[in-house]
Amino acid sequence: MVERKALVLITGGGTGGHVFPGLAAAEALRGLGARVHWLGTRAGMESRLVPAAGIPISYLRVSGVRGKNRWQQLLAPLLLFMAIIQASLLMRKLRPSCVLGTGGFVAGPGGVAAWLSRTPVVVHEQNAVAGTTNRLLARFARRILLGLPGPFAGDQRVTLVGNPVRAAIAQMATPEQRMAERDGALRLLVVGGSQGARILNEVLPAALALMAASERPRVRHQSGATEHDTCAARYRRHGIDARVDAFIDDMSDAYRWADLVVCRAGALTVSELAVAGVASILVPLPGAIDDHQSANARWLADAGAAQCVRQSEFTPQWLAGQLACFSRVQLLRMAQAAQAQARPAAALDVARVCMEVAR
Repeated sequence: MVERKALVLITGGGTGGHVFPGLAAAEALRGLGARVHWLGTRAGMESRLVPAAGIPISYLRVSGVRGKNRWQQLLAPLLLFMAIIQASLLMRKLRPSCVLGTGGFVAGPGGVAAWLSRTPVVVHEQNAVAGTTNRLLARFARRILLGLPGPFAGDQRVTLVGNPVRAAIAQMATPEQRMAERDGALRLLVVGGSQGARILNEVLPAALALMAASERPRVRHQSGATEHDTCAARYRRHGIDARVDAFIDDMSDAYRWADLVVCRAGALTVSELAVAGVASILVPLPGAIDDHQSANARWLADAGAAQCVRQSEFTPQWLAGQLACFSRVQLLRMAQAAQAQARPAAALDVARVCMEVAR
C-alpha cells in the first residue's frame, strides 16, 4: 500500500502580511514532501498570489467584522456560520493532516472547522500584537508560532520562529560585505508598501529639499501606483534626482543597495529588514488595529536597529535633521543590530512544526 503524503491546509489571507508567510511555508512544506492546499477568499490577495505559485485553492465567502457598518455586522454571524459549514465540507473532502492558520478573517472558519474535525491546528502570528482571528484560534491550536516576540506570553504551546521571508532576502550578503567598499552619498530607500504611503511621498521630497545638495542621500523611492506621477513631480520640482518606482519587484536588490530604509512597520517589513540587515527609520501606521505597527517597530528600535517616529512627528524638518546626522559607520552598526534579531530559517521551522503535529 502506498503511504499517503501529509496534506497541510493553509488558511489565511486578505493582505500580503497574511499571504506571503503562508506561501513561504508552503514552499518549505513541499520541500519536506508534503502536499499543500489553500483556503482563502476571492476578495483577498491570495486569490491572485496562491494560484500563481501553483498551489490549489478553495474559497470561502466570509468577511471581517471590525470596521464594518452595522448592517454588515448584523449579517456577519450568519455568513460566519455558513463559512464554517463550507470549510467543514472541505475538511471532509480533503482530510488534511494539519491546518496552518496565518491570520486574516478567513482563517477563523477554517480553524474552527479543523477543530471540529479533530484536525491539528497550528497558528502563526506575524505581529508583535496578536490579531483578533489568531487570538480566537489560539484556543484550539496544538502549537502557536510567533513571528515577533510578544503575544501569548506564558503559553507553553508558543515557539518564536520568526516571519518567513523571501528566499532571495534570506540569502543576501552580510551588511559588512555589502557596505565594505561604499563611499560617497548615503543610499536611501523609501518603501511605502504595495499601495505606497502618502505621508512618505509627501515628506521625503520636502525633507531633502531642506538639505544642502552636497549632504543629500541618493534616493530610491517606491511610491505606489496611484501617487507615482505626483511623487516624481515633487522631487523634480525641488531639483532632486531620485529614482521613483510605482512598485519594486526585487526587494532583495533594493535592500542590497540601501544604507537606510524609511518605511512603515508591518510585520513582514520589519522581519525583512532584520534578515537583510538594513538600518531603518520606521513610521508606524496610525490607526492600525491594536496599534500593532508601533509594537512591531519597537522590536527593532529597542535592539538599536531602527529609529521609530510617530507619523504626527514625522515632518520634513525632523527627517532632514536626522538624515544630516547619519554616517555610514553608524548605519552599519544599526544594520548589524538588525541582523542579530533575524530568524532566516522561519519558513522551514514553520513547516517542520506542521509536519510534527500532522496526524
